[in-house]
Amino acid sequence: MEKPAIEGGTPVRETPIFYGHQYIDEADIQAVTEVLRSDYLTCGPKIGELEKKLCALTGAKYAVVCANGTAALHIAALSAGVGEGDEVITTPITFAASANCALYCGARPVFADIDPETYNIDPAKVEAAVTPRTKAVVAVDYTGQSVDLSPLMDICKKHGLTLIEDGAHVIGTTYKGQPNGSIADLTTFSFHPVKTVTGGEGGAVLTNDETLYQKLLLYRSHGITRDETLMEHEPDGPWYYEQIALGYNYRMTDIQAALLISQLDKLPMFRARRKEIVKRYDEAFGKMPELFVQREIPESDTTRHLYILRIVPEKLKIDRRRFFDALAAENVHCNVHYIPTYYFPYYEKMGYKRGLCPNAEKLYEEIVSLPLYYAMSGEDVESVIRAVEKIVNYYRV
Repeated sequence: MEKPAIEGGTPVRETPIFYGHQYIDEADIQAVTEVLRSDYLTCGPKIGELEKKLCALTGAKYAVVCANGTAALHIAALSAGVGEGDEVITTPITFAASANCALYCGARPVFADIDPETYNIDPAKVEAAVTPRTKAVVAVDYTGQSVDLSPLMDICKKHGLTLIEDGAHVIGTTYKGQPNGSIADLTTFSFHPVKTVTGGEGGAVLTNDETLYQKLLLYRSHGITRDETLMEHEPDGPWYYEQIALGYNYRMTDIQAALLISQLDKLPMFRARRKEIVKRYDEAFGKMPELFVQREIPESDTTRHLYILRIVPEKLKIDRRRFFDALAAENVHCNVHYIPTYYFPYYEKMGYKRGLCPNAEKLYEEIVSLPLYYAMSGEDVESVIRAVEKIVNYYRV
């Protein structure tokens, strides 16, 4: 599709700005270098150090780090006992892994609609989706705003379900003053480069339940244990171990762990800068009736991973696609998060049809993800605002 031209011709920026970017400093580089010069590149001391740091940060009793956020969701679902014939309720406005983790276990994802203003899964829709086959709820903290955990925990307790909080976006956020990661039965994190802190890749699962913790350890590493209390046979030497479950090679390297330990030291400044940018965006875009700013629940003190701008189509002469292209013509390169999961051909072939979640489907047609990351300068932020204002002013009805 041809990009819409705006009279005046000159973009608001000469150089492109993208929706996300990691921030790496010399402390990060030094942390990784030290591991590269050490005796352990994987299965070494940095893994335990990182897990302790995540527990201290969140207040969770146990943390298990792993290869990525998808692996974290998989072992969380396995530890929750999700299996063949079960159902797992989740949102369609998320990366596919939030639903795929149910499929990995032989279960079926069930999609519940979102709140049209916060964009997080609607607890009332979750309750309505529960059946005798429901085993767990995967609730996504979309954009970094906490899901409303209290009603979701009540629903799960009432029906004997496990609450898995997909916290891929949420590190640094608190719910009712308590850090996310220490509240749900299981909480997963992702450390992809566009997230608030990164290990290049990486994930983690946090829990307060020792039984779940022991299962997570097994599923992370082939189902193998060296714990004699769990073995079925007498060890015949110090080298002895047993595979007692079907696990996976989902281990994190010490290289990634070292980078994450260093990144977590910077989380307070990452959090503060992201909140500054979000506040400036909200101030600017909240004044424009052609746009809708995501509503935040008072229980969530949010560290935003994504900034979602929603257009009001009836007040503009262009749709979301042309709005997206117009921003690119101004050298502001955005993204869209997310395509409803059940739109994908793989899910269509399983029988999922459009129309399941009207609020989610309408949201998808109207949103773009604006640039948001720690290293954005004040001028970068103002360039994004000027680009949006220019397009709205030109195309308003």
